[in-house]
Amino acid sequence: MAAPPQFPAADHQELGKLRWRCRRGMKELDVLLARYVDERFCSASNLEQDAFNELLDTEDTVLYAYCLGSERPPPQFAALIERITAVSLAGRKSSADQ
Repeated sequence: MAAPPQFPAADHQELGKLRWRCRRGMKELDVLLARYVDERFCSASNLEQDAFNELLDTEDTVLYAYCLGSERPPPQFAALIERITAVSLAGRKSSADQ
């Protein structure tokens, strides 16, 4: 897994807060959300970053249903959920190759 990009100290603090918000009541969500933050969040557009922050206010069971595909996310989150789950699938494939 690639090292996360380097940021000024203030940004490290903000990323730390964001990672803390990704800690949920479900290990599966912890992994999905943390992987997205580590691999994709910093290069995402401001619009996507704002949507991710808003998504973190979603109840765990609902967010999990979005990620599993058992519930359709609202339009403002649909593309983001796709990216979150795609990052997870890519991470699983690369770890399986090792």
